[in-house]
Amino acid sequence: MSEKRLRELSIAVGQRLKADGRWISCAESCTGGGIAKAITDIAGSSAYFDRGFVTYSNAAKHELLGVAEATLQAHGAVSEEVVREMAQGAMHAAKADLALSVSGIAGPDGGSVEKPVGTVWFGFAERSGRVLARKMQFTGDRDAVRLQATLYALQTALDEFL
Repeated sequence: MSEKRLRELSIAVGQRLKADGRWISCAESCTGGGIAKAITDIAGSSAYFDRGFVTYSNAAKHELLGVAEATLQAHGAVSEEVVREMAQGAMHAAKADLALSVSGIAGPDGGSVEKPVGTVWFGFAERSGRVLARKMQFTGDRDAVRLQATLYALQTALDEFL
């Protein structure tokens, strides 16, 4: 059912973007390009998706998206501050109208008491200057967390920005 829902969301996001003549980009860490894949699985997606960024390491977040090293050091990669900078960086680098970002702990390792496995932060930025960040706590194994994160990112883009 989730794969079907992912396709439905990707189609809906694409239809709205195309109708508005808008472009989307994404900056992904824990989803490893899953959001870009979902978007580009839809035929005709080249009308609203030009590029995305898989920035798994802190160095990639800094070098490709312009996330400040000080932000990464002060807050860690899985944080509101970092996903805000990731989304804004992707929007500017891709010259997109809307960008979304995701950074989290998909597991099975890497969690802590403060940031347990399943913790995922999302960032959304649009040309108007609006930036939104949200944190979710997902359950399940690595694949389940990544799928839930991808679904959430697309649903939130659709509900809040399209």
